[in-house]
Amino acid sequence: MIPIEDLLRFIREDAPWGDVTSETVVPDVTCRAVVRAKSQGIVAGLSEARRLFEHFGVTVRERSADGRAVAPGTVLLDLDGPARAILLVERTALNIIGRMSGIATRTREAVEAVRAVSPDVRVAATRKTAPGLRVLDKKAVILGGGDPHRYTLSDMVLIKDNHLALTPLAEAIRRAKKESLYRVVEVEVETVEDAVTAAGAGADIVLLDNMTPDTVREAVRALAGRGLRDRLTLEVSGGVGEDTLAGYAATGVDVISMGALTHTVRNFDVSLDILKGICTVRIP
Repeated sequence: MIPIEDLLRFIREDAPWGDVTSETVVPDVTCRAVVRAKSQGIVAGLSEARRLFEHFGVTVRERSADGRAVAPGTVLLDLDGPARAILLVERTALNIIGRMSGIATRTREAVEAVRAVSPDVRVAATRKTAPGLRVLDKKAVILGGGDPHRYTLSDMVLIKDNHLALTPLAEAIRRAKKESLYRVVEVEVETVEDAVTAAGAGADIVLLDNMTPDTVREAVRALAGRGLRDRLTLEVSGGVGEDTLAGYAATGVDVISMGALTHTVRNFDVSLDILKGICTVRIP
């Protein structure tokens, strides 16, 4: 669960000295409001929005659930509480729901496209997330049916091209394996020859980067021919989009990772509407 303090920093960013408009214009009343989906897709971020509203004294009833498919017009949350509090949290809550639902929806679309070709291939995210939002972005990927991949540089060893510019491939793997027997070692390669070298040197995961589907198939055949394919996980990444997903899913890899799930977010449209005529004056 994301700490409430992490969510409250978004409110402080949006209203560092309070919501001057609502505090000036809106009387001290309670009211009812609803949050509605205006897009079709997989909803996410309701849990975070609920916790923010509740922190400011608003009663919340979830009418849908994170990870559920919804249609335009679906009521997601019922709100009942201080009008000023609802308006204070409004945009932050909608931004969270909109971004997370957009990521979850795109992830679900990618997962379904891949499963139609090869049910066992997994779709994963990358670290191409907005600074400060990674936990939310990764949670949205999970709600969409994808794999979050590593969260931080501390989670696992992933040897990339810039590491290999400083340390030779086999030596880099040897050093990583020597450091700990309990840490997964993944290596990014750009040629079939390097894929074979990495697997032979003991990499647990070989990431085939920026290869065409035909080259990926060649790498899979080369690894199988040397008896190395079944002892490792094969991942493909680099420029993967909706138009190439099916081609990569048919190559025989285990994982397709997509930076586009989180670095190019299509926002899910969602709105908050105050229900007129259901406001009451607050009694101190």
